[in-house]
Amino acid sequence: MPRQITLRPSGHVFHARDGETVLEAALREGYRLPYGCRNGSCGSCKGKVAAGGVDHGKSQDTTLNTAERAAGMALFCQAQPLSDLIIECREIGVAKDIPVKTLPCRVQSLELVAPDVMRIRLRLPASERLQFLAGQYIDILLKNGTRRSLSLANPPHDDGLLELHLRNYGGPFSIHVFTQMKERDILRFEGPLGTFYLREDNDKPAVLVAGGTGFAPIKAIIEHAIHHKIRRPLLLYRGARSAADLYLDELPAAWQREHGITYVPVLSDAGPEDGWTGRRGLVHEAVMADLPDLSGHEVYACGAPAMIDAARRDFLSRCGLPETAFYADAFTPAAAA
Repeated sequence: MPRQITLRPSGHVFHARDGETVLEAALREGYRLPYGCRNGSCGSCKGKVAAGGVDHGKSQDTTLNTAERAAGMALFCQAQPLSDLIIECREIGVAKDIPVKTLPCRVQSLELVAPDVMRIRLRLPASERLQFLAGQYIDILLKNGTRRSLSLANPPHDDGLLELHLRNYGGPFSIHVFTQMKERDILRFEGPLGTFYLREDNDKPAVLVAGGTGFAPIKAIIEHAIHHKIRRPLLLYRGARSAADLYLDELPAAWQREHGITYVPVLSDAGPEDGWTGRRGLVHEAVMADLPDLSGHEVYACGAPAMIDAARRDFLSRCGLPETAFYADAFTPAAAA
């Protein structure tokens, strides 16, 4: 039976069908709650259940611990209502008027930008354009009913082609792209999705933390900020294993040179062959070394779930970052159907 869900502080009301999560129900009825990964990894959708009960589903302990559950917190991308609910969660007003579409597209080009990273450019039908916010992602719809979530690496103003960065994790879609996909192939996708984008309603310095192909949405955000002459300080910390993994490194170098955007690349596993003289270690620890007080900043972090978890924990507990100033998009190799 449908469950009524009331949002605080807005007072908006929507209803969840049997088997729906709180997030799925909200999106279906046009209310944009914060979310990123939709599989319980990133914590972007975390909020409080003020009244009623939920089944926490596949919520991960690393993202929603026992104490938080006891305090009434939930990951709304996993929580299914067991009764009518009152929940406390901020709504994303900027994104709510952007329609989510299912569209065909054609592979325009495939470019190997690192040994295991492919830059894919997609062309939409002539009559279509995808409206999105810099930092959002799309789901590639595969023939077996599964989805592959990939962030858009191009900013919204440059929408002639959609740009994606795919690392070859060895999954079915990655193998297909790296061994069989060719230009002019047809794909279908759904999007835009996610609430990972630059909040433009303040001028706090923004710390952008990118790990691996988490560089893709950060690239879109920075190019959007440059295009719209956003003057708030932007500090990019980019983590990779080796120098070869810093693909398209000429771009952030140019952003720093031409636009004054701070760029700090950090390698975690540099070998002698890299000839690396820059920063070493974990990328979020480099942020803390440079910025021990984050209380007046916003952080936008995108990368592997382990990096997101460590950054969230340490930035909040050791650097004074407000929880409401941490925005994340956790990359996982695949998303469930």
